[in-house]
Amino acid sequence: EVQLVESGGGLVQPGGSLRLSCAASGFTFSSYHMSWVRQAPGKGLEWVSAISSGGASKQYADSVKGRFTISRDNAKNTLYLQMDSLKTEDTAVYYCAARRVGLGLVVTANRNEYNYWGQGTQVTVSS
Repeated sequence: EVQLVESGGGLVQPGGSLRLSCAASGFTFSSYHMSWVRQAPGKGLEWVSAISSGGASKQYADSVKGRFTISRDNAKNTLYLQMDSLKTEDTAVYYCAARRVGLGLVVTANRNEYNYWGQGTQVTVSS
């Protein structure tokens, strides 16, 4: 069974940090590009960041560039998102998503463009 399980969300004050994890199982993690996508309350999905299958290529949305860092450990089948200098507007449910290497690395929040999608973890930034 394919699973993407996010963890690490929670309540944090503005300016604080959180590290999200996404544990993958049931498929060959190293053969998939990975992305983080978020959904703020009452809003649509927003693409946040992507990393290539080997980790060499990384991309970020302008809204998080310089504050968030995406990484992966293929030996542990785990994707990470280090979030620093958090703002109230970062409040959202954060999802990890997998896209097979043969389909290319994409910058999109469209669920149909991904092979697998997690259940999400809530991040709340508030004082």
